[in-house]
Parts: sequence; C-alpha cells; structure tokens
Amino acid sequence: MSDLNELLAELVAIDSINPDLIAGAPGEGPIAEFVAGWSRDRGLAVEVVGEGARLSVIATARGTGSGRSLLLNGHLDTVGVGGMDAPHTPQIRDGRMYGRGTYDMKGGLAAILDTAVQAAARGLRGDVIVTLVADEEVASIGTEAVLERVQADAAIVVEPTELQLAVAHKGFAGFEVETAGVAAHGSRPHLGVDAIAKMGPILVALKELDGRLQNGTRHPLLGTGSLHASLIEGGQEFSSYPARCLLTGERRTLPGETKAQVERELHDVVGDEAELRMLVARDPFEIAPDHGFVRLVAGCAGDPEVVGVSYWADSGLIAAAGIPTVLFGPLGEGAHAVEEWVDLASVERVRDVCLAVASEWCA
Repeated sequence: MSDLNELLAELVAIDSINPDLIAGAPGEGPIAEFVAGWSRDRGLAVEVVGEGARLSVIATARGTGSGRSLLLNGHLDTVGVGGMDAPHTPQIRDGRMYGRGTYDMKGGLAAILDTAVQAAARGLRGDVIVTLVADEEVASIGTEAVLERVQADAAIVVEPTELQLAVAHKGFAGFEVETAGVAAHGSRPHLGVDAIAKMGPILVALKELDGRLQNGTRHPLLGTGSLHASLIEGGQEFSSYPARCLLTGERRTLPGETKAQVERELHDVVGDEAELRMLVARDPFEIAPDHGFVRLVAGCAGDPEVVGVSYWADSGLIAAAGIPTVLFGPLGEGAHAVEEWVDLASVERVRDVCLAVASEWCA
C-alpha cells in the first residue's frame, strides 16, 4: 500500500465509535492518541484538547511567518457497527477500502494529515492547521473546543462530497412535544384521559406543516426545509389510559431560517394542548459561490460542480466563527450503513487539492 493508504488503514483499524451513540464505546481517545503521535513523529506541532475519552487533536505545520493560515477539519468519531462483518479490519478491493469510517470520514482525515506533512516540507509562509475532532456525529463538542484555541483565514472541511465543492448545507433543530392525560383503569373511560390520542391531531398538523415546507421556499442548492417525527413513546400498560405521550422530532432548516422561527412555527401547530420544548439546534451554512476562497479551491480542484449538501457538518460552526469555509471530500458510499467504502484514488485527489490550496493560500 501507499503511505496514504497505509495511514487510512491504521485509522480504520482503531475503533472510534462515539459513546453518546453506543453506550460503552471507546470514543475518540485511542484514535486521538494515535494521530497525535503520528503527527509529532513527522514534525507537526501538536495540541490535544478535551478530557477522558473525548479527545480532539490540533496538528499544525508552522509557517515561516506573515502568510495566511488554512484550517483543515475532519472528525475522528464514527457511528456504530451493528450488522457489519469485521468493521475495523480494513479491506481493499477494486480500488476501494472497506470498513467503518472509511467514507465518513477517515479517508478525509488521512488526506489532511498527509497534506500538513507535505505542506511543512514546502516551507509555506502561513500555518496549515489540521483539526481532528471528537463528537461531530452528536453535539460537535470537539470543533467547539478547538475553535476556542484556533483562528484561521479560511477552512476546508473534508466531509465526503463526491469530489464536488459544497458551499451550503442545511441546519437542524430538534424538539419535543409532550401531551398529558389522566391515568385510569381501561374499564373506566369516565375517569381516564388518553395522552396518546391527544397527540394524534398534533402529528397530523406536523405532517401538514412538513407538506407546506416542502412546497414552499426553495433554496437553489439545498431545496426546501422539512420536518419529521423521529420518536414517540407513551403509556403504562395495556389496560390503562396513558398519562403521558412524548414525541421527538426534527426540523431541517435553510439559510436564513432560525431556531426562533422554528419555535414559533411549532407553537402555532402545538397550541395549548401540549408542551413544546426545543432541543439542540445548529444553524445552516452558506458561502457565496463567487467568494475569493471558493474560487481558489475550485481552481485547484479543476472547477468541480458547486453544490449544497443536505446533511449538517462542523463547517456550520467554523463559518459562524467568521472563517470562510467550504466542504470538499472523497467519493464513496455507506455512511452509517452496513457496508461502507471510500474510493482510494479520490482520497489521494483530496490530498492533492488541499495541498494545492495550501500552497497558494498560505504562500
């Protein structure tokens, strides 16, 4: 294997399942320790951020001075491996590497680590800063932590984009709706109030709101907003009126839509018949396609298609910190699926593009 493929295989072989997704999972500690050591051995300046198993790494190729800095970001954590056969034993077939995290997103991690090492050898004036972060799959505590320590003049997030240049993605807002009933024996309807039945009209109204969203304002790269019910629970046992029903849902948002706006929409739907609670929310992301940094990355990448992506990524936090940001990552399939793979030539391509950007931007 090439050095780049060997690095990717080593990353995939380390179990880095997010423990907030799978109880008892090892988290990012072991893989953070590996990439920190790998980076130090190759002359990068290394800082480890976080506590316990939830570690992130900042690895920097220091510039000679007075040049612009470039941030390259990717996440260390993966989702679970249910149903997979040997998920942490990387296998190469037909130019692809298979295994959990190959596509989402250890292929990108390998590309930016190699970029930093090669950038250091070129003696660029500006810093190339690689942030390998914890917890993107849940609450992004890693990127939040490194942004308290890092500032940069531009950033590339190497989430898989199929070698397209992504300049926008949706945001999201989670919410809970709770209805209250009165517990009573099933044979005494005059005493009981059915909390689950009270949720029925709310579910219908939420479905109608989703229909209005999907037939409403359309973003040129992202399409429309949307809403769905994710989880529902309630009741005590078969022969009792349920005293409580809890619905968890998610609203996907477009640039310009805010958490406060979503909360007003939901209040209009829920009314006074239930309690509404807003959960974690992340803003959408967008950068102008004609921004100077976008044009630079596009030129280095051979003018790929400029797109928006439907998922949320840490690019939202980086852009909110005032750093011009794009997404550019490898080809593959199987994010969060039973079979996951990344195209190895595309990982090399991401490395080459990131290095070309660094060579121009940081020079």
